Amino acid sequence: MRQNIVVIGSLNMDVVISAKRMPKLGETILGDSVSYLPGGKGANQAVGIAKLGGDVNMIGAVGDDSFGEIIIEQLKNHKVNTQKIEKFQNVATGVATIFHTEMDNCITVIPGANYMFRPEHITKEIEQIISQAKVVIVQLEIPLETVQYVLWIAKKHGVKTILNPAPAQKLSGQLLALVDYITPNETELELLIGYSNSSDQELEKAMNEWQEKYNNTLIVTLGEKGCAYLEEGQIKVIPPEKVTVVDTTGAGDSFNAALAFGIASDWDLDQSISFAVKASAKSVTKFGAQEGMPYYNEVTE
Repeated sequence: MRQNIVVIGSLNMDVVISAKRMPKLGETILGDSVSYLPGGKGANQAVGIAKLGGDVNMIGAVGDDSFGEIIIEQLKNHKVNTQKIEKFQNVATGVATIFHTEMDNCITVIPGANYMFRPEHITKEIEQIISQAKVVIVQLEIPLETVQYVLWIAKKHGVKTILNPAPAQKLSGQLLALVDYITPNETELELLIGYSNSSDQELEKAMNEWQEKYNNTLIVTLGEKGCAYLEEGQIKVIPPEKVTVVDTTGAGDSFNAALAFGIASDWDLDQSISFAVKASAKSVTKFGAQEGMPYYNEVTE
C-alpha cells in the first residue's frame, strides 16, 4: 500500500561546484565542474519518499523563474504531487550553492521564495491534506512560524510528525513539544541542547533528559557512524554498511525520507531506523541529492 506522506518545506536549485579541495580563506582555485540540480531539503525528502514508493504531497513555494519551473518538473517526473506548491511573483526561487569535494561538502542557502511561505499560506485545503496524512515531515528552510503552525495542525488531527532540525538553529520548547520524532545530526543536537557530547554515555544521558523534557523520540544521525536512538532508556547505535562515498549532499534527506516511509508503514522504530540508515548509505554512492535517493528495492536488496 502506498503511504500517504506530506512534506512541507523548501524547494531550491542546487548549484554544485566540484573541486579537488576547499579553497582557503581569501584563496582562488580552479574547480572541476558546475552542475545545476533541483534540491532543497523539502523537495529532496519528497523525492526520496516517492522513490521508495510513498504517495507524497509536496507543499512549499518557488519563484516565477526558470529554476522554479525546473524544480516542479523534476518533482512531477518522480510522481510527487505538486498541486499545492505556491508560485510567488517577482520573487526568486531559493538557491543552494554547494562546494563539493571528494571528502565532503559545504553549503550556503539563499532562501528566496521559501522564506515568503508564511502560516497564512497554509489554507483550509492544505489543512485537509495534512489531516489525511499518515506522517507530516518538516525542516527549517522555511519560516519557523510556518513550521510551528504546520506541527500544530498535525497535532490537532492526530497525525505523526517528523522534524528534521536543519539548518541548525535554536527552537522554542513550544515548537518542540508539538513534534513526535526529531532527527538532528550531532552539530544540530549540540545547538539544541547547548552542549556537546563526547562519549556514548554522555549522549545517552542527554537523550534521556531530552525525551523526558519534550516527550518526543530523539533520533541522532552520526554520519559515517550511523544513527543513535534510545531503547528502554539505553542508547542503541545502528552502524551503516560500508560504501564508496561519491557525494554526501543528500544523505540526511534520504535518511529522513526513509524514516517517514517506515513510520507511515507502521513499522516499529528499530525497523524504520535500520531502513533509514541503509537508505542514507545508498544515497551517498551517487552524485546529486535527488539522483542519489535510492529506490525501495535498492535499500532492501
